[in-house]
Amino acid sequence: MKFKTFFAFVAPSLFMMILFIALPLVSVLIQSFQITQPVMTQSEVETCTPGFLTQTCTTELKTVPVLDENGKTITTTEWVGLQSYRNVLQMDKVWAAIGSNSWSEILQIDFWKALRFTLMYTLLTLPLVIGVGLLIALTVNNAAKSLRGPVIFISLLPFIITPVVGALSIYWLFVGDGILTALMEQWSGTNISMFAQAWTIELLMYFYRVWHVAPFAFVIFYAGLQTVNMDTLESAVIDGANRWERLRHVIIPHLMPLIIFIALIHLMDCYRVFEEIVGFRSEAYVISLQWLTYDFLTPDDAGNRAIARASASAMLTMIGIVFLLILPLRRTWRDHKGGAH
Repeated sequence: MKFKTFFAFVAPSLFMMILFIALPLVSVLIQSFQITQPVMTQSEVETCTPGFLTQTCTTELKTVPVLDENGKTITTTEWVGLQSYRNVLQMDKVWAAIGSNSWSEILQIDFWKALRFTLMYTLLTLPLVIGVGLLIALTVNNAAKSLRGPVIFISLLPFIITPVVGALSIYWLFVGDGILTALMEQWSGTNISMFAQAWTIELLMYFYRVWHVAPFAFVIFYAGLQTVNMDTLESAVIDGANRWERLRHVIIPHLMPLIIFIALIHLMDCYRVFEEIVGFRSEAYVISLQWLTYDFLTPDDAGNRAIARASASAMLTMIGIVFLLILPLRRTWRDHKGGAH
C-alpha cells in the first residue's frame, strides 16, 4: 500500500486521537503541576438586623474573591511541582501509620482507600469474568441448536443494559425492603441490611460486575470455540483424554489469545470503575480512584474546585492502568514475536 493511501485511511483516526485523547491528557498532566486559586481580598461587610427603629448594623471584615469587570472571579496560576501529588498521596501520614504499625489508618486516607478497592475490584473480578464467560460459552456450544438462540439472547441481556441502570437494578433488589432482601429475611427470620456495611456492598458490586461483563467474555469465547480444530479434539478423544484434559490441553491453549484480549479490556475498563459507585451510592463506605477524581472536581461551598488534585489523581490512575497492562501486553508481544518466526 502506498504511503499516501495509508495516510488517507489513518489520518482521520490519528487526528481524532490527538484531539480527544493526547491533548486532554497533556493538559491534565500540566494542570497536575499547577495550582489555580482565586485572588482574595479583605472587605468590610455590613450586616443589619430587620426592623426600622430597632435596626442595628454591624460591620465585620471578611475575605472575599476579587471580581473582574464582568463579575467573574480573578484567579492566579502558579507552578508547584509535585505538591498536588503529595496532597493526594499524603505520604507523611502513610509513613507515620507504618511506623506505628497502624495499617488501618492508611485506609482512612481517601487515595489509599480508593486504591485498595479499585485493585481488589479489578483483580478479583477478572478470573470470575473469564471463568463464567468460558463456562457459558462451553454450555451454549454443547447445547442443542434449537436452544442456542434463546440462551444467547438471555445471556446477552446483562451486557446490553446501561451500567448505571444495571447497578441501580441490583441496588433496588437488595436495599431496604427490596425483593431479594425481603426473601432472605423471610427465610432467615432476621433483619438484613445489605447496605449498612462496606464488605456487603463490595460483594454486591463484585456480583454486579461479573453479571454485567461475563456476557462480553461469553461472546468472545463462543466465537473462538467455533475455530477449534476438530481433528485435534478427535485425536485427543482417541488417545483417551477426558473432558477436563481436552479443555486444559486443547481448548484453553487455543483460546489463550482471546483470554489475554478479554483481560486487557477488563483491566482498562474495571480500573476506571465509576458507575457502580454512583449506582450503589457507596460513597460513605467504598470509593474508587475515578470517583475520587470526580469528587475533587465537585465545587465546594465557595464554588472552588480542586483541579490540581483532580489532575494528579487522574494521572495516578493512568499510571496504575499502565502497570496493570504490562504483563498481558508482554505476553501478547511474546506470542506475536513467536508467531512471526
